[in-house]
Amino acid sequence: MILEIVILAMIAAFLGMRLYSVLGRRAEHEEESVPQRFETPDASAAPTPSAHAQPQAAAQRPVDLEGVMPAVERGIREIAAADRNFDLAGFMEGAKAAYEMVLEAFWAGDKDTLRELCDDDVYEGFAAAIEAREEAGETLENKLIRIEETRIHSASLETSRFSKVARIAVLFVADIAAVTRDKDGNVIAGSLDDAIESRDVWTFSRDTGSRDPNWVLDETDQG
Repeated sequence: MILEIVILAMIAAFLGMRLYSVLGRRAEHEEESVPQRFETPDASAAPTPSAHAQPQAAAQRPVDLEGVMPAVERGIREIAAADRNFDLAGFMEGAKAAYEMVLEAFWAGDKDTLRELCDDDVYEGFAAAIEAREEAGETLENKLIRIEETRIHSASLETSRFSKVARIAVLFVADIAAVTRDKDGNVIAGSLDDAIESRDVWTFSRDTGSRDPNWVLDETDQG
């Protein structure tokens, strides 16, 4: 009888440990912070080499150029050579997220978010439009329905004596429903029932020699 109790206790303890290992990992994963900015993988997260390790050249991250137009392939390869942490797939995911965040921030008049994601010139353009809208008492009730297409439009590495700046232009084809309301809440333009195709070419840039992993939006144009 005592032996059976001991065996049952061991089984219960084992099951308890297994349950904790699963739930514990899940809880830790759920508590992880979600990146809010458009950035490249953090090289500082790599293990610190021992004091006796021999110096080695950093391994370049492989770049998947499938689907990339030949005209921009050279630019992508130059960027990847200058920034060994550059990941094309990760960049495209970040660009898509930034597109949504910038649009939503502009529509909501959120200058703080725009300040983080845009360079000075682009930010000033967005801020001026927001201020003009506020002075007129108008508000936007826009909605991004879907992003139909995201692809690289151009890529280059601009090299100077003091820096190597990567610039990648991305074409976004999206369906957007747009409504403008006056100070009394009346619709003066647009409709949420009819989405309009928008074609935008946004250029993101980053100094590959900077410790800051974030890319910023430094130019907007229509596709």
